[in-house]
Amino acid sequence: MPHLHMEYTANLPLNADVALIRLNNTLVGSGQFSAEFDIKGRAVKVETFKVGTALAERGFVHIKLALLSGRSPEIKKQLSQSLLAALQDICEWPAGVEVQLCVELLDIDRESYSKAVVGV
Repeated sequence: MPHLHMEYTANLPLNADVALIRLNNTLVGSGQFSAEFDIKGRAVKVETFKVGTALAERGFVHIKLALLSGRSPEIKKQLSQSLLAALQDICEWPAGVEVQLCVELLDIDRESYSKAVVGV
């Protein structure tokens, strides 16, 4: 735990590998997770998308962070803000493209979550 999901539009010059390592490092630096290998990040490039109804070129990066339930609203806000700050510096955003960056935190029910590590 946690699970980090990043979706980004194909019109952005984002290097997903670089982005994921920076975001994972941000989570490690928060001190909220006991082991760096517990952080599981993945990225999906969205080829087909539309932001709003205008013809202007737009894009987005949406991060969804799923955490085991039980953290305070203040901790969740800190995690959200630190991920957003890291995301803002991930690449050179293209001129003339309105890009929306957002972070969403979701609670996973601690009582029903199961995990096993194999092959170690």
